[in-house]
This record gives sequence, structure tokens and C-alpha cells, in this order.
Amino acid sequence: MSRLRALFAVSCSLTILGASGAAWAQASAASATEAYMAPHATRTPLMATVRAGERIVAAGDFGTVLLSDDAGRSWRQARTPTRTTLTALAFGDARHGWAVGHGGVVLGTQDGGEQWTRLADLGRETVPFAVHFSDTQRGLAVGAFGFAATTADGGRTWKKTTISRGEYADQHLYSIFAGPNGALWIAAEGGTVFRSADGGASFEAVPLPYKGSIWGGMVLRDGSVLIWGMRGRVLRSGDGGRTWIDVPSGTQQALTAGVQLAGGEIVVAGLGGAVIRSRDGGHTFAVRIRPERQSHTALIEAGGALHTFTLAGVGGSIN
Repeated sequence: MSRLRALFAVSCSLTILGASGAAWAQASAASATEAYMAPHATRTPLMATVRAGERIVAAGDFGTVLLSDDAGRSWRQARTPTRTTLTALAFGDARHGWAVGHGGVVLGTQDGGEQWTRLADLGRETVPFAVHFSDTQRGLAVGAFGFAATTADGGRTWKKTTISRGEYADQHLYSIFAGPNGALWIAAEGGTVFRSADGGASFEAVPLPYKGSIWGGMVLRDGSVLIWGMRGRVLRSGDGGRTWIDVPSGTQQALTAGVQLAGGEIVVAGLGGAVIRSRDGGHTFAVRIRPERQSHTALIEAGGALHTFTLAGVGGSIN
């Protein structure tokens, strides 16, 4: 299996989980070096993107971090102290940000992503899939086999915590998304999401009428919750997760990233070039398979356009 595809949280049914101990050792050794400064860094497989004020920050393979200050029209690569795959990003404000990656690496920046330092190690065999900061000090990271850890000092030290218990123990935790009034949600495998009403201090399992993996979600502006995952599955809840409606997506491709645009339209993208759109608050979707058939990993709106990031790098505008 390839180094990236095997470690990509939402590709190929997480074939990372069969990686050998030797592969982990290799990833740990690589994490001690600087990121490879690629001549065509925008073609690097990218895993995540986030806003840092008006700046767009994207991260992915080989410790790559890309910055754009012109709404995605041009990109430059920042130096980072690792060559391992970075899987997730979070910013507490326009200057303070974090990146997590394979081998448990945690990087931090205090200048909007220009410079990065190594803050902590979550464990050599840890694969974090998501990180969330509610401010510049308090954060949560989750990942494979139920891994979860919190920090209260800006990412310098982390304390392991338990989110998935009992029948849900050791489930992979794929993404974190926030709602109003301190609510947090975690999308997981096995037809489960976890919900917190106290900013992540405690979570409860929310069973779903679907037993496949859920890879992402968001709270819409009207307060409804939309989640997506394997085999094009989309579920919508208008009552805080007590009941769910299965919304036809029009595709069997796994869905991996979503965004609600400034105008209210919802866009969710996935593997194999799949892009689905809703103009009625997620009640119905129309599907389009993009001709390049790239596997989408992240979406972000900037400069009035929707930008995609893929396993082949920066995908550009898909409006």
C-alpha cells in the first residue's frame, strides 16, 4: 500500500489500520526532519484546510503547509519541523494555530502559519484524524482506535481522555465539528456520533440508523446537524440528534468534506470526484461527478469562490 493512501483517514476504508510496526518506526524517524520544500508543493496530497483570519492554510503529506493570502489564487510553502503526513489543522484565532499528524506529532504557530514549532508528541503509534481548539489554550485531538486527548496550555501538554466506551470503545474518531453554545460533535465509525453539550468536558454516544462509518459533519445555520460518510450516506437531524432522516445523495462514493456557503448553499464532496449540493437546507441534494475524478479531502470558501483540496494537491475553484 502507498504511504499516503494507507494513512489517509477517509480513503480506501482506512487501510492505515494494517500498517506494520516498521512503517510506524519509519514515520517517527521522518518526523524529526524538516518538511520537504517541494518545487511544486501545490501538487502535494493535502489532508486539511482552515482559515487563519483572511489567510487560508492547508496541510498534508511530507509535513507540507501551504499559505494563501489572496483567496486561493496563489500559494507558498511554509517551513515545518517534520516530514510526516499532517492530517488536521485548527486555529484559535488569526495567529495561533496547530497541526497534528502521523506518529502523534503536534506542531504550533503563533504568526498565522509562517513559522511552526514542534510542541508535543501524542505517541509514536498515534494517528490523530482531527483537532479542535475552542480558544488559544483549550484543545481536543481524536483519532484511530478511540484515541482522544485534551490540552489546556495551548498544545504543549496533552492528557488522554476517553470518549468511546463500552460497545463503542476503540472506534475510530474521524472528525470534530462545533455547534452553538459550546456544543461539540465527533463523527466516528460504526454508525455513531458523539455529542458534547459542555465544550468537550463530556460526551455521549448518539446512535444512528446507519452502521457504516461517518467521516464528517457540520451544524447548519438553522441549527440542524448534517453528517456524511461511507457509500454516499447523508443524514440530517433537526432536533439535536434525537432523530435522523436519511437524505439521498445520488452517489455511492464516500463523502469526505463539506461546507455551507455564505449564501446558504450546502456543498459536500468525496472520493472519485463526487460533489453534491443542496439549496434547501440539506433536505435534498443534486450530484455531479467532476470530470477529473479527484478524491476531495477538504473544502473552503474564500473570495466568493469554493476551493477544493485533494489527494493530488490544490484542486482550485469548483464553483
